Amino acid sequence: MDPSFLAVQALSGLSSASSLFITACGLTIVFGVTRIVNFAHGSLYMIGAYTAATLVPRLLELSFGPVSFWAGILASALIVGLIGVLIEVLLLRRIYGAPELFQLLATFGVVLVVQDLVVQVFGPEDILGPRAPGLRAPVDILGRRFPSYELVLIAAGPIVLGLVWLLLRRTRFGMLVRAATQDRDMVASLGVNQAMLFTGTLFLGAFLAGLGGALQIPRVSANTGMDLSIIAEAFVVTVVGGMGSVPGAFLAALVIGQLQAFGILIFPKSTLVVVFLLMAVVLAIRPYGFFGRAEIIGATHAVGIASRKPLPGRHFILLAITALLACFPLVADAYLLKVAAEILIFALFAFSLQLLIGVGGLVSFGHAAFFGLGAYGSALAVKWFGASMEAALPLGLALAALGAALIGAFVVRLSGIYLAMMTLAAAQIIYAVAFQWVDVTGGDNGIVGVWPSTWASGPVAYYLLTAALTLMAVLLLMRIIDAPFGYALRAARDSEARAEAIGLTIRPHRWLAFILSGAAAGLAGGLYAFSRGSVDPSLLGISTSVDALTMLLLGGIQTVAGPLVGAATLHFLRDFVMPLTAHWRLMLGLIIIAMVLIFPRGLAGTVQHWREERA
Repeated sequence: MDPSFLAVQALSGLSSASSLFITACGLTIVFGVTRIVNFAHGSLYMIGAYTAATLVPRLLELSFGPVSFWAGILASALIVGLIGVLIEVLLLRRIYGAPELFQLLATFGVVLVVQDLVVQVFGPEDILGPRAPGLRAPVDILGRRFPSYELVLIAAGPIVLGLVWLLLRRTRFGMLVRAATQDRDMVASLGVNQAMLFTGTLFLGAFLAGLGGALQIPRVSANTGMDLSIIAEAFVVTVVGGMGSVPGAFLAALVIGQLQAFGILIFPKSTLVVVFLLMAVVLAIRPYGFFGRAEIIGATHAVGIASRKPLPGRHFILLAITALLACFPLVADAYLLKVAAEILIFALFAFSLQLLIGVGGLVSFGHAAFFGLGAYGSALAVKWFGASMEAALPLGLALAALGAALIGAFVVRLSGIYLAMMTLAAAQIIYAVAFQWVDVTGGDNGIVGVWPSTWASGPVAYYLLTAALTLMAVLLLMRIIDAPFGYALRAARDSEARAEAIGLTIRPHRWLAFILSGAAAGLAGGLYAFSRGSVDPSLLGISTSVDALTMLLLGGIQTVAGPLVGAATLHFLRDFVMPLTAHWRLMLGLIIIAMVLIFPRGLAGTVQHWREERA
């Protein structure tokens, strides 16, 4: 290839890497100190871009040239930093004692709120910011033009790295941040004011996110999709570099920037998946990223289903639930039956995740992979083999179980956030295959014409079929949870070292849990495919995995009934509450935040806790 072209591509990769590092650096520092997986970090990045695109043009009218431009960029970052402080003081500080996953759910609620507020404040249209004064003309590099502003961005990354390094190494605040990253409990035991430390850390992280967004305005317009587009890559940088490692994040951003610059030339169809492929390869070789450290497993904050006493009258309760499900068609119309069938399907989907998180302590951010594999397996059996629904459902379940076995073989070596991100990488790789293998999967159009057999085509018949299969699958999973296998998973969740000391083989148990969970999710995916009559790549997307986590956390991971309650609650909000207003994101986000604050153990989990306290 032409050397000048390669040089320009390399510089473009460095520019992207620098921009990505500035944003991911804040996420790295926040997680290192607070252990919060902050989904709202992308929202702060978006606010920074919108604020700069609105503020900088007004400052440029004062005719101070470059000074006005760069002052506007820094002012926008400071504003976002203060917003980060408000989020920490008003929300996060109130739930630091809650399980870490509930903190994640709270930040997801913030994402929804910010998406709606941004539209209300800045308008629905994209906002293109001004070009930087003095940097509007391109420069000549080996005979090719290259934007001069990109060179400034290339320099910005190392400058931010140096300033953060000085902050962390030469100040008392930086010393406390580094200490908290190594051992947060010890820092608290030494009398350090954790509230002030966390507030300062959230300010720094939000400032860097806002700076990363503000620096983008001469390149791209501020838009409402910026938050979700940056957060996945920022998480990948943070995990690949090693959670809490700023130098690791810088190195990971450099590698990702060059992969994105040159990967598209070598493998044009790899753009959707190259970042996640890198993360999967790195974590397979180095389970804690470039410069990360092993996480403490089985600490006292492990939360999940505890040992359960047999519920008095449980057989009567089971008969009552079965009778209610069977009699529901007598009082419901076709629409309510369809909604009820979807609730049952997603309840099974969430319950399959409960086996991993609530019992095994294995957090999965990519559980949609198994749901989607079950759906696609059933749909492909219908499309390519002409299989009936009765044959296609088991084939979809088998494909999901096989996928879970392959993915589980890699992820059981990992733990904590690294395990969660590895499952996300696997799901995104499968999503890319489904999206781009057009000849087989139909690409983004998906597969249509996936209908139930004649005897189950009516709304009543398909609802009863869904209810029967869901009930049997949930009862089987409950039996597994209460079996010695389930208690072995609990033991490994609560204390891996003690479980190994008494002779438990942890990895085979966890691998089998992945297979069972994947098979149950695959059954739910197959039922969903026949319910809709079609499948598409969105079933494998991040939003589907987030739905499963949201349902599980809303209900509560400490109880068996939690996923069922969470699925019913989320669908009730979506189907009956959200259509009442155009600001449904704002409403849903506020409801999620309120539920996290009022029910820090989830709906069913909090009710159970209250009952135990009374007893």
